[in-house]
This record gives sequence, structure tokens and C-alpha cells, in this order.
Amino acid sequence: MTKIVSMSPLPAEFIQSMLESKGLEGIKVVNVTFSSPHEVKEELQDAEVVVGDFSFKNEITAETVALLKNAGFIQQPSVGYQHIDIEACAKSGIKVANCAGANTIDVAEYTVMSGIALMKKIMMSSRTTRMGEWRQMEIGPVELKDKTWGILGMGRIGKAVAERLYPFGVNMVYHDLTRLDEHTEKEMKLTYLNDINDLWENVDVLSLHCPLTPQTKNLINKDTIGGMKSGAVIINVARGEIVNEQDLADALQEGKLAGAAVDVFSKEPIKPDNPLLEVNADNLILSPHVAGVSEESKMRIMNMTIENLARFIQGKQPHNLLTD
Repeated sequence: MTKIVSMSPLPAEFIQSMLESKGLEGIKVVNVTFSSPHEVKEELQDAEVVVGDFSFKNEITAETVALLKNAGFIQQPSVGYQHIDIEACAKSGIKVANCAGANTIDVAEYTVMSGIALMKKIMMSSRTTRMGEWRQMEIGPVELKDKTWGILGMGRIGKAVAERLYPFGVNMVYHDLTRLDEHTEKEMKLTYLNDINDLWENVDVLSLHCPLTPQTKNLINKDTIGGMKSGAVIINVARGEIVNEQDLADALQEGKLAGAAVDVFSKEPIKPDNPLLEVNADNLILSPHVAGVSEESKMRIMNMTIENLARFIQGKQPHNLLTD
């Protein structure tokens, strides 16, 4: 009997039936989402496999890892895994995998959509027209063509954004710790900026696709925003802590930036005292970490999760491993 403990709000019956549909037998799935701390500890002690929490509420800390005496694998049913102590898992010999790439299309589409919406001033157009006003010559949208779009972080999502921007005729520049090969840069018409400060100075639109690290925390702040073009646009679909929210709010209120789209926040769900809630809604798009949450991506995540669980139980190597 293989015991799987799910810390996600997924019905145990659903996980079990999906695994059984793959021909796997002798599986017991227990959901501890609404269990007491004591009950969670009891269930984890003899778990062989753990499904992480896609809402990130149930953390897998070093203390949690210490309880996993029999577990060999943790599958996180999302791309993000900041609530899991990866180092503690690695030290305990527990494999951890996520669903990397499952939401790439969604986040890339959101990024391009929000950039265009801000430059076309869709928020103001909609609000004023619904009020019965006719500001055809006052709103002042601008074209995306020939503008410079900066991409910070050229991983899966950064590349997907570049692919979707190509037909619009924009000048694309990027910065990443790892530079793409020359052929890929030419094919995608990308210009690499070795000095990250050149990114702030040259772009009309800056989209963030980098991971949260000690180096990127608070990277977008009063100083970096101050080095940007007046009237630039910032899009954050990476991690909330990469941006100093107060500094971004101030820049928007003062007119230093033309707009921003923010899908991720330093504290989620967003708190009433978040300074971004005080900003004029016409130049700010806020969304509840939904850029990567479509019906299609949810299905991909479920399929990837079940596939990895099955692979581990069958003695095969899971995909998208985060630990050796």
C-alpha cells in the first residue's frame, strides 16, 4: 500500500481515481487540508508521497520535513514552490518536483495583453465612456510599434513573451544571468544588455520574469524607477517582493511612470493597507495572481501532477525535479 498525503484542497478521491485510471493499485490518498496540526503530523509520519499545497497556505518547512520518515517524493501542483524548504528536502533525500512550464502560455499572454492595454489606455477609455463622456481626442493612446520592450529574465516565460511580441514590430532587449546563444538572439531579434542598469534607461515597457532571490528582492525601487524613461510602463508577473510596492505607487501617483500591471504582491491575498490600492485605477491594472491561472493551465497542472505521482510509484524518475 502506497500512502499519499495531499496538502492541497484537492479531493483525495480525485487523486486516487486518476492514479487508478493509469492502472495503479494499492494506493491510499489522505487529504489533510482541513485537518488539525496534530492530525497533519500523524498522517505525514508514514506518508510515502506528499502533494504540496498550490495555495501555499500549508508550508513544508524543515520541521515538516523532519516528520517525513518514509517519504521519498513531494509533488508541488503549481509552478511556484516558495513555501517548500527545498534545502531541507534535499538533505533528507526527498525528491521535489513542480509543474514548470504549465502556465507559460497564460503568463506570456497576460504580459502582452496588459502592456498593450496600458499603452492604449483602455482603463481610462472604458471608465470615461461608461460615464457618458466622449474623450476621443484627450485619452492619447500610443502605438507599440517601434517602442522598446525590456524583458528581465529570459526563461520559459521570457522567451514566450518575446515570441508573442515579435509580430508587433517592437525593439526587444533583455537581461539575464545566462545569455542566449547568438543564433536564438538573431532569430528572435533580441538584444542582450549585459549591464542591468541599461535596461532601466532604455525601455518603454519593462516586464519582470525573474525568480525571487536575495539579489532581485526590492530590485525595482525608487532608484531603479528613477533611472527609467518618464512615461515607461512596468509589468510584474514574477514575484511581489521583487518590486517595492510603496515606491511603485509613489511613481504612479507622481506621474513618473505611465502605468503598471501587477499580478503578484508581497503579501497575498492583497492586504487593505497595500499602497497600490491608493493609486488612480486609470494607470494601474491589479489582478489576484491570476496571470497563470486559466482552465487550460489548471488541466495541465493536474495532468503533470498525476503523471509525476505515477512515475514515482512505478520507480521512474519524475519530471521537473528541483532536487538531485
